[in-house]
Amino acid sequence: MYAALRPYLFRLEPERAHKLALRWADIAVGSGIAGLLLPKPARPLPVKAFGLTFPNPVGLAAGLDKNGDHIKALFALGFGSVEIGTITPRPQAGNPAPRLFRLPEHQAIINRMGFNNDGVDALVRNVEALQHQHRPGILGINIGKNKDTENENAASDYLHCMERVYPLADYITVNISSPNTAGLRELQEEQQLRSLLGALREAQERLGSQHGRRVPLLVKIAPDLSDEDLDAAARVLADMAVDGVIATNTTVSRLEVQQHPLAQQVGGLSGAPLLSRSTACLRRLRTRLPESIPLVGVGGIVSGADAVAKTVAGAQLVQVYSGLIYRGPALVGECVEAIRRRKEAPASGRVPD
Repeated sequence: MYAALRPYLFRLEPERAHKLALRWADIAVGSGIAGLLLPKPARPLPVKAFGLTFPNPVGLAAGLDKNGDHIKALFALGFGSVEIGTITPRPQAGNPAPRLFRLPEHQAIINRMGFNNDGVDALVRNVEALQHQHRPGILGINIGKNKDTENENAASDYLHCMERVYPLADYITVNISSPNTAGLRELQEEQQLRSLLGALREAQERLGSQHGRRVPLLVKIAPDLSDEDLDAAARVLADMAVDGVIATNTTVSRLEVQQHPLAQQVGGLSGAPLLSRSTACLRRLRTRLPESIPLVGVGGIVSGADAVAKTVAGAQLVQVYSGLIYRGPALVGECVEAIRRRKEAPASGRVPD
Protein backbone atom coordinates (compact mmCIF):
# COMPACT_ATOMS: atom_id res chain seq x y z
CA MET A 1 0.00 0.00 0.00
CA TYR A 2 2.74 2.45 0.97
CA ALA A 3 4.61 1.74 -2.27
CA ALA A 4 1.58 3.06 -4.15
CA LEU A 5 1.26 6.17 -1.98
CA ARG A 6 4.93 7.13 -1.79
CA PRO A 7 5.23 8.67 -5.30
CA TYR A 8 2.31 10.97 -4.49
CA LEU A 9 3.73 11.94 -1.10
CA PHE A 10 7.18 12.58 -2.57
CA ARG A 11 5.69 15.06 -5.04
CA LEU A 12 4.59 17.16 -2.06
CA GLU A 13 6.76 19.46 0.01
CA PRO A 14 8.28 17.18 2.69
CA GLU A 15 6.72 18.78 5.75
CA ARG A 16 3.28 18.81 4.13
CA ALA A 17 3.68 15.15 3.13
CA HIS A 18 4.69 14.32 6.71
CA LYS A 19 1.50 15.83 8.12
CA LEU A 20 -0.70 14.26 5.45
CA ALA A 21 0.71 10.76 5.98
CA LEU A 22 0.09 10.99 9.72
CA ARG A 23 -3.46 12.23 9.10
CA TRP A 24 -4.13 9.28 6.80
CA ALA A 25 -2.75 6.90 9.41
CA ASP A 26 -5.04 8.39 12.08
CA ILE A 27 -8.06 7.99 9.79
CA ALA A 28 -7.16 4.40 8.92
CA VAL A 29 -6.81 3.41 12.58
CA GLY A 30 -9.85 5.38 13.69
CA SER A 31 -12.06 3.81 11.01
CA GLY A 32 -10.85 0.29 11.75
CA ILE A 33 -9.46 -0.34 8.27
CA ALA A 34 -5.77 -0.16 9.21
CA GLY A 35 -5.59 -3.96 9.32
CA LEU A 36 -6.57 -4.10 5.67
CA LEU A 37 -4.00 -1.53 4.57
CA LEU A 38 -0.96 -2.34 6.69
CA PRO A 39 1.43 -5.30 6.47
CA LYS A 40 0.70 -8.16 8.85
CA PRO A 41 2.46 -7.39 12.16
CA ALA A 42 5.53 -9.41 13.01
CA ARG A 43 5.23 -12.16 15.59
CA PRO A 44 6.20 -11.00 19.10
CA LEU A 45 9.90 -11.00 19.89
CA PRO A 46 10.08 -9.79 23.50
CA VAL A 47 13.18 -7.98 24.70
CA LYS A 48 13.89 -6.94 28.29
CA ALA A 49 15.80 -3.69 28.78
CA PHE A 50 15.81 -0.88 31.36
CA GLY A 51 13.51 -3.00 33.54
CA LEU A 52 10.86 -2.96 30.78
CA THR A 53 9.62 -5.69 28.45
CA PHE A 54 9.39 -4.56 24.82
CA PRO A 55 7.01 -6.61 22.59
CA ASN A 56 9.68 -6.49 19.90
CA PRO A 57 13.06 -4.74 19.59
CA VAL A 58 12.12 -2.27 16.81
CA GLY A 59 11.00 1.19 17.87
CA LEU A 60 10.14 4.51 16.31
CA ALA A 61 12.73 7.21 16.98
CA ALA A 62 11.72 10.61 18.32
CA GLY A 63 10.89 13.39 15.89
CA LEU A 64 8.04 11.94 13.84
CA ASP A 65 5.39 12.78 16.43
CA LYS A 66 6.57 15.78 18.42
CA ASN A 67 3.41 16.29 20.49
CA GLY A 68 2.01 12.79 20.91
CA ASP A 69 -0.83 13.48 18.48
CA HIS A 70 -0.58 10.14 16.63
CA ILE A 71 0.38 7.52 19.22
CA LYS A 72 -2.35 4.98 18.37
CA ALA A 73 -1.67 5.17 14.64
CA LEU A 74 2.08 4.75 15.10
CA PHE A 75 1.72 1.69 17.33
CA ALA A 76 -0.55 0.23 14.66
CA LEU A 77 2.48 0.10 12.35
CA GLY A 78 3.87 -2.73 14.48
CA PHE A 79 6.49 -0.93 16.56
CA GLY A 80 7.48 -2.42 19.89
CA SER A 81 8.03 1.10 21.17
CA VAL A 82 7.18 4.62 20.09
CA GLU A 83 9.21 7.61 21.27
CA ILE A 84 7.42 10.95 21.06
CA GLY A 85 8.96 14.44 21.28
CA THR A 86 11.35 16.18 21.46
CA ILE A 87 9.23 18.33 23.74
CA THR A 88 10.25 21.58 25.47
CA PRO A 89 8.75 23.42 28.47
CA ARG A 90 7.22 26.18 26.35
CA PRO A 91 5.82 25.95 22.82
CA GLN A 92 8.18 27.02 20.06
CA ALA A 93 7.83 27.30 16.32
CA GLY A 94 11.24 25.89 15.45
CA ASN A 95 13.38 27.15 12.58
CA PRO A 96 11.97 28.91 9.51
CA ALA A 97 10.78 26.79 6.58
CA PRO A 98 11.91 25.20 4.37
CA ARG A 99 13.59 23.05 6.98
CA LEU A 100 13.13 19.47 5.74
CA PHE A 101 14.82 18.08 2.62
CA ARG A 102 14.76 14.66 0.95
CA LEU A 103 17.79 13.14 -0.78
CA PRO A 104 16.11 10.13 -2.46
CA GLU A 105 19.26 9.05 -4.29
CA HIS A 106 20.80 8.37 -0.88
CA GLN A 107 17.67 7.36 1.04
CA ALA A 108 18.48 10.30 3.29
CA ILE A 109 16.89 13.34 4.88
CA ILE A 110 18.32 16.64 6.08
CA ASN A 111 16.29 18.45 8.72
CA ARG A 112 16.72 21.60 10.73
CA MET A 113 13.33 21.56 12.43
CA GLY A 114 14.62 23.04 15.70
CA PHE A 115 12.44 21.36 18.33
CA ASN A 116 9.19 22.68 16.88
CA ASN A 117 6.48 21.59 19.33
CA ASP A 118 3.41 22.74 21.23
CA GLY A 119 5.05 22.58 24.64
CA VAL A 120 5.08 19.90 27.31
CA ASP A 121 1.58 20.68 28.60
CA ALA A 122 0.07 19.89 25.19
CA LEU A 123 1.91 16.57 25.02
CA VAL A 124 0.77 15.69 28.53
CA ARG A 125 -2.87 16.31 27.56
CA ASN A 126 -2.52 14.09 24.50
CA VAL A 127 -0.97 11.21 26.43
CA GLU A 128 -3.45 11.54 29.32
CA ALA A 129 -6.31 11.24 26.83
CA LEU A 130 -5.05 7.74 25.97
CA GLN A 131 -4.36 6.59 29.53
CA HIS A 132 -7.39 4.32 29.76
CA GLN A 133 -6.83 2.72 26.36
CA HIS A 134 -4.69 -0.34 25.74
CA ARG A 135 -1.13 0.56 24.75
CA PRO A 136 0.38 -2.29 22.73
CA GLY A 137 3.99 -1.25 23.29
CA ILE A 138 6.41 0.91 25.25
CA LEU A 139 6.02 4.70 25.16
CA GLY A 140 9.14 6.85 25.43
CA ILE A 141 9.06 10.62 25.83
CA ASN A 142 12.00 12.67 24.57
CA ILE A 143 12.71 15.96 26.38
CA GLY A 144 14.79 19.02 25.49
CA LYS A 145 15.31 22.67 26.29
CA ASN A 146 13.83 25.79 24.72
CA LYS A 147 16.19 27.48 22.27
CA ASP A 148 16.24 30.75 24.28
CA THR A 149 17.25 28.99 27.50
CA GLU A 150 20.97 29.43 28.09
CA ASN A 151 22.98 26.28 28.69
CA GLU A 152 23.76 27.27 32.27
CA ASN A 153 20.00 27.12 32.92
CA ALA A 154 19.31 24.07 30.75
CA ALA A 155 18.80 21.75 33.73
CA SER A 156 15.70 23.71 34.76
CA ASP A 157 14.08 23.06 31.36
CA TYR A 158 14.90 19.35 31.42
CA LEU A 159 13.72 19.04 35.02
CA HIS A 160 10.44 20.80 34.24
CA CYS A 161 9.72 18.44 31.34
CA MET A 162 10.80 15.40 33.32
CA GLU A 163 8.48 16.20 36.21
CA ARG A 164 5.52 16.76 33.87
CA VAL A 165 5.93 13.58 31.81
CA TYR A 166 7.20 11.23 34.53
CA PRO A 167 3.76 9.79 35.47
CA LEU A 168 2.98 9.06 31.80
CA ALA A 169 6.22 7.76 30.28
CA ASP A 170 7.53 4.21 30.21
CA TYR A 171 10.97 5.77 29.75
CA ILE A 172 12.34 9.30 29.32
CA THR A 173 15.08 10.31 26.87
CA VAL A 174 17.30 13.34 27.44
CA ASN A 175 18.10 14.92 24.06
CA ILE A 176 21.39 16.80 24.24
CA SER A 177 22.49 15.95 20.73
CA SER A 178 20.27 17.67 18.17
CA PRO A 179 22.37 19.86 15.84
CA ASN A 180 19.43 22.21 15.25
CA THR A 181 19.38 24.11 18.56
CA ALA A 182 22.38 26.41 18.88
CA GLY A 183 24.80 25.28 21.59
CA LEU A 184 22.79 22.21 22.60
CA ARG A 185 25.55 19.74 21.79
CA GLU A 186 27.87 21.56 24.19
CA LEU A 187 25.88 19.82 26.95
CA GLN A 188 27.67 16.60 25.94
CA GLU A 189 30.97 18.06 27.19
CA GLU A 190 32.16 16.10 30.21
CA GLN A 191 31.62 18.62 32.99
CA GLN A 192 28.36 20.02 31.65
CA LEU A 193 27.06 16.51 31.11
CA ARG A 194 28.00 15.47 34.63
CA SER A 195 26.22 18.48 36.12
CA LEU A 196 23.06 18.01 34.05
CA LEU A 197 22.78 14.27 34.62
CA GLY A 198 23.49 14.67 38.32
CA ALA A 199 20.45 16.93 38.63
CA LEU A 200 18.27 14.64 36.53
CA ARG A 201 19.31 11.48 38.37
CA GLU A 202 18.46 13.11 41.71
CA ALA A 203 15.06 14.08 40.33
CA GLN A 204 14.54 10.58 38.96
CA GLU A 205 15.03 9.03 42.39
CA ARG A 206 12.77 11.61 44.03
CA LEU A 207 10.02 11.18 41.45
CA GLY A 208 10.32 7.40 41.70
CA SER A 209 9.56 7.55 45.41
CA GLN A 210 6.79 10.08 44.85
CA HIS A 211 5.01 8.08 42.14
CA GLY A 212 5.78 4.58 43.36
CA ARG A 213 7.61 3.51 40.19
CA ARG A 214 11.02 4.13 38.70
CA VAL A 215 10.93 5.45 35.12
CA PRO A 216 14.16 4.71 33.21
CA LEU A 217 16.27 7.66 32.10
CA LEU A 218 18.08 7.40 28.74
CA VAL A 219 20.50 9.81 27.05
CA LYS A 220 20.66 10.37 23.29
CA ILE A 221 24.08 11.28 21.92
CA ALA A 222 25.51 12.64 18.68
CA PRO A 223 27.51 10.64 16.12
CA ASP A 224 29.96 13.50 15.60
CA LEU A 225 31.92 13.34 18.86
CA SER A 226 35.64 12.64 18.63
CA ASP A 227 36.81 9.35 20.14
CA GLU A 228 38.19 11.27 23.13
CA ASP A 229 34.95 13.15 23.71
CA LEU A 230 32.88 10.00 23.28
CA ASP A 231 35.05 8.21 25.83
CA ALA A 232 34.66 11.13 28.24
CA ALA A 233 30.89 11.09 27.79
CA ALA A 234 30.87 7.32 28.40
CA ARG A 235 32.69 7.84 31.70
CA VAL A 236 30.01 10.25 32.84
CA LEU A 237 27.16 8.03 31.65
CA ALA A 238 28.66 5.12 33.57
CA ASP A 239 29.38 7.18 36.70
CA MET A 240 25.83 8.56 36.69
CA ALA A 241 24.42 5.04 36.16
CA VAL A 242 21.96 6.12 33.49
CA ASP A 243 19.51 3.42 32.48
CA GLY A 244 20.37 3.42 28.79
CA VAL A 245 21.97 5.26 25.88
CA ILE A 246 20.53 5.96 22.42
CA ALA A 247 23.21 6.07 19.73
CA THR A 248 22.80 8.19 17.72
CA ASN A 249 21.15 11.42 16.66
CA THR A 250 21.64 12.93 13.18
CA THR A 251 25.03 14.01 11.82
CA VAL A 252 26.34 17.37 10.61
CA SER A 253 28.83 15.56 8.36
CA ARG A 254 28.16 15.56 4.62
CA LEU A 255 30.99 13.23 3.62
CA GLU A 256 28.71 10.53 2.21
CA VAL A 257 26.49 12.98 0.26
CA GLN A 258 28.98 15.74 -0.56
CA GLN A 259 28.17 15.77 -4.28
CA HIS A 260 24.42 16.13 -3.76
CA PRO A 261 22.89 19.56 -4.60
CA LEU A 262 21.30 19.73 -1.13
CA ALA A 263 24.46 18.76 0.76
CA GLN A 264 25.09 22.34 1.87
CA GLN A 265 21.71 22.69 3.55
CA VAL A 266 22.20 23.30 7.27
CA GLY A 267 20.80 20.62 9.57
CA GLY A 268 21.14 17.03 10.65
CA LEU A 269 21.57 14.29 8.06
CA SER A 270 19.74 11.01 8.66
CA GLY A 271 19.01 7.89 6.65
CA ALA A 272 21.28 5.39 4.92
CA PRO A 273 24.44 7.59 4.83
CA LEU A 274 24.43 7.71 8.63
CA LEU A 275 24.60 3.93 9.12
CA SER A 276 28.37 3.47 9.25
CA ARG A 277 29.08 6.53 11.41
CA SER A 278 26.32 5.86 13.94
CA THR A 279 27.13 2.14 14.17
CA ALA A 280 30.80 2.88 14.81
CA CYS A 281 29.77 5.19 17.65
CA LEU A 282 27.49 2.50 19.04
CA ARG A 283 30.25 -0.11 18.85
CA ARG A 284 32.72 2.11 20.70
CA LEU A 285 30.18 2.90 23.40
CA ARG A 286 29.53 -0.80 23.96
CA THR A 287 33.22 -1.29 24.75
CA ARG A 288 33.27 1.72 27.10
CA LEU A 289 30.04 1.18 29.05
CA PRO A 290 29.17 -1.58 31.50
CA GLU A 291 26.80 -4.28 30.21
CA SER A 292 24.28 -3.04 32.79
CA ILE A 293 23.62 -0.03 30.53
CA PRO A 294 21.68 -1.21 27.46
CA LEU A 295 22.14 0.55 24.13
CA VAL A 296 19.57 1.53 21.52
CA GLY A 297 20.93 1.62 17.97
CA VAL A 298 19.48 4.23 15.63
CA GLY A 299 20.77 5.87 12.49
CA GLY A 300 20.72 4.64 8.91
CA ILE A 301 18.45 1.61 9.25
CA VAL A 302 16.72 1.09 5.90
CA SER A 303 16.69 -2.73 5.85
CA GLY A 304 16.56 -5.73 8.13
CA ALA A 305 20.29 -6.25 7.59
CA ASP A 306 20.96 -2.74 8.90
CA ALA A 307 19.00 -3.52 12.06
CA VAL A 308 21.01 -6.69 12.56
CA ALA A 309 24.23 -4.68 12.13
CA LYS A 310 23.18 -2.56 15.11
CA THR A 311 22.62 -5.64 17.28
CA VAL A 312 25.97 -7.08 16.22
CA ALA A 313 27.56 -3.78 17.31
CA GLY A 314 25.97 -4.11 20.75
CA ALA A 315 22.43 -2.75 20.62
CA GLN A 316 19.65 -4.51 22.53
CA LEU A 317 17.02 -2.41 20.76
CA VAL A 318 16.89 -0.43 17.52
CA GLN A 319 14.90 2.56 16.29
CA VAL A 320 13.99 3.77 12.80
CA TYR A 321 12.76 7.05 11.35
CA SER A 322 14.09 8.03 7.92
CA GLY A 323 13.94 4.41 6.78
CA LEU A 324 10.21 4.47 7.51
CA ILE A 325 9.82 7.43 5.14
CA TYR A 326 11.54 5.57 2.31
CA ARG A 327 10.44 1.98 2.97
CA GLY A 328 7.10 2.38 4.73
CA PRO A 329 5.62 0.17 7.50
CA ALA A 330 6.95 -3.04 5.92
CA LEU A 331 10.38 -2.05 7.26
CA VAL A 332 9.22 -2.66 10.84
CA GLY A 333 8.36 -6.31 10.34
CA GLU A 334 11.41 -6.86 8.13
CA CYS A 335 13.68 -5.63 10.94
CA VAL A 336 11.94 -7.73 13.58
CA GLU A 337 12.25 -10.88 11.49
CA ALA A 338 15.89 -10.19 10.61
CA ILE A 339 16.74 -9.81 14.30
CA ARG A 340 14.76 -12.97 15.07
CA ARG A 341 16.79 -14.93 12.51
CA ARG A 342 20.01 -13.67 14.04
CA LYS A 343 18.87 -14.71 17.53
CA GLU A 344 17.89 -18.17 16.31
CA ALA A 345 20.98 -18.74 14.16
CA PRO A 346 23.37 -19.93 16.92
CA ALA A 347 20.93 -22.62 18.03
CA SER A 348 20.26 -23.86 14.52
CA GLY A 349 23.73 -23.38 13.15
CA ARG A 350 22.38 -21.14 10.39
CA VAL A 351 23.81 -17.78 9.49
CA PRO A 352 21.08 -15.10 9.15
CA ASP A 353 20.43 -13.72 5.69
